[in-house]
Amino acid sequence: MKYALIIPDGAADEPQHTLDGKTPFDFAKTPHMDEVARLGVVGQADNVPGDMPSGSDVGTMSLFGYSPLKFHTGRAPLEAAAQGITLGPHDWAIRCNLITSLEGMMTSFTAGQIPNDLAAELITAMQTLVKDDPRWTFYTGVSYRNLLIYRGKEGEQSPFDETTKTEPPHDVTDKAVQPYLPKGKGAELLLDLMERSKTLFASHAGNQARKANNEQPATQVWLWGQGSKPAFQPFEERFGVTSAVITAVDLLRGIGRLLGWEVVNVPGATGYLDTDYAAKGRYAIETLKSGKDFVVVHVEASDEASHEGDVEAKVHALEQIDAKIVGPVHEYLKSQGEYRILISPDHPTFLRTKTHSHGYVPFAMAGTGIEADEATHYHEGAAAGTGLTFDAGWELMPTFFGKPGA
Repeated sequence: MKYALIIPDGAADEPQHTLDGKTPFDFAKTPHMDEVARLGVVGQADNVPGDMPSGSDVGTMSLFGYSPLKFHTGRAPLEAAAQGITLGPHDWAIRCNLITSLEGMMTSFTAGQIPNDLAAELITAMQTLVKDDPRWTFYTGVSYRNLLIYRGKEGEQSPFDETTKTEPPHDVTDKAVQPYLPKGKGAELLLDLMERSKTLFASHAGNQARKANNEQPATQVWLWGQGSKPAFQPFEERFGVTSAVITAVDLLRGIGRLLGWEVVNVPGATGYLDTDYAAKGRYAIETLKSGKDFVVVHVEASDEASHEGDVEAKVHALEQIDAKIVGPVHEYLKSQGEYRILISPDHPTFLRTKTHSHGYVPFAMAGTGIEADEATHYHEGAAAGTGLTFDAGWELMPTFFGKPGA
């Protein structure tokens, strides 16, 4: 049997007055998602426990069938895995954003989608601040997404523990940064690097050029998402399927690698609103044709639109996902005989707040052995009305594979 999971990241939302009181899911023209709803079941799942921060690290881990209460150690270790950085038992990974903060306010958690070459220059410059301590290394990622790795030793006291608290910068957009700075054990180390980066970046020629061109410069680093290496049970061992993931986001690549999945790189996949949706759909089909049993297609665009508070862009992203990914992939699956398809966001991201949020997300699931319910459309209201609810979101994936309790 062939399986597919399509994730419109952060797509779940509230009713919008600019959309006639409908949510983006309800307002968008998504005939292919609605077909999945008609052929199968619609329900809702809560992927993010209330006492954990809402984000794709927690939400997708839950969506993939792994309880974040048990397996989640932090976001950065997952992204380290995506870059092929191996963590030892005493190491820590820390996410390093390049941000723009002006007069104490977070104006951009991406430093205006800073270009890769300038980002690399700034991360290289950050390494000079820790050159006398070989335990610390900065790693260049993509654009504003970078990493800091701490290499610990057996018997050496760790600089961080469960009391270390940091905040995702995308949850601080348009807010004063002071209340969201690191706290707890090791906070002074992170704060020192964040503070020293301000002076370093202010004098950088590339940043000065961006400012002169009325573009947002990177004013500092923001350190967050720290954690040690998680210990997942391999996905194939649990569910008996070979798997691959298609995504432009390091976080998802990292989870995939740690689960034992193949990571499929798609030209034109950007992790932003300009991503090549059609290419993701084509590569998903080719991945299944190549022999993989299960393909995951993750699309970040809907989440990015929410972070920018752009309702039209969010609706557009959902319509593109429907037309260029859900439609073609579902048609291919139906042509192969036995199959199952699942559509679900990882968490809500509200346009109103521009931040990741807690709460239920709608899912639609169809295919072999799934008896259709009465739902005919796929959106939050329909999902809440069917009575099919997973309060522990990580129980949905075993159900999808027909292995409850796996």
